[in-house]
Amino acid sequence: MVTPRARLALGAGSAARWASRVTGRGAGAMIGGLVAMSIDKSVLAQLGKNRRAVVVTGTNGKSTTTRMTAAALSTLGPVATNAEGANMDAGLVAALAGARRAELAALEVDEMHVPHVSDALSPAVVVLLNLSRDQLDRVGEINHIERTLRAGLARHPDAVVIANCDDVLMTSAAYDCPNVVWVAAGGSWAGDSVSCPRSGEIIVRDGNHWHSTGTDFKRPTPQWTYDDTDIHGPDGLTLPMTLALPGAVNRGNAIQAVAAAV
Repeated sequence: MVTPRARLALGAGSAARWASRVTGRGAGAMIGGLVAMSIDKSVLAQLGKNRRAVVVTGTNGKSTTTRMTAAALSTLGPVATNAEGANMDAGLVAALAGARRAELAALEVDEMHVPHVSDALSPAVVVLLNLSRDQLDRVGEINHIERTLRAGLARHPDAVVIANCDDVLMTSAAYDCPNVVWVAAGGSWAGDSVSCPRSGEIIVRDGNHWHSTGTDFKRPTPQWTYDDTDIHGPDGLTLPMTLALPGAVNRGNAIQAVAAAV
């Protein structure tokens, strides 16, 4: 249940979304969410209450991994998800408002928005894909993003964090969390992690393994891995993986989606 003020906010947001669509100005997800939040700033938290949510973030692969996660969760029941890719607060409000009865949610969230979105939703699971400078002009300095994620995760020790142990920055963000599931999802771009985000020491790579010189920060042992045909999980689990999407990157996205759903 939401408060009367939140119901008013959601009604106004729905009207704005409808107006945007009928006038050909767009799908209306952003404007609907913005209008709702302008009336009640707590509407995101109210919509997220009593849901089990998965938050997916990273520079690349958010949309694909979120769709895969939502598909997996949909075997259990209805899932609220921002399939249109609107991954900031307004888009999340629209996604949750559009599936009020869904007890599960799979949400793509912009990297810099994850901490306060997590504060609002208390997600059951947070998926950390990768961090690179692809969108540096939009989201700011890369190490600042890692520190922001790390601080945000520290406020939610009960969340299960699905983290890519092949990505140094995402490993650092998750390293201190008490409930981490490490996934070897691949890390094709290492140029943003030549030095340790925690100590500034050099990151030394040896095949798939990496470690920081002078500290004990190193690649954790993954609980989930994949090869050309299968996903390998905890307790000897092996599952065939056949994807319509090509490439190792999408296989890495898929294994993190499976781990998140599990």
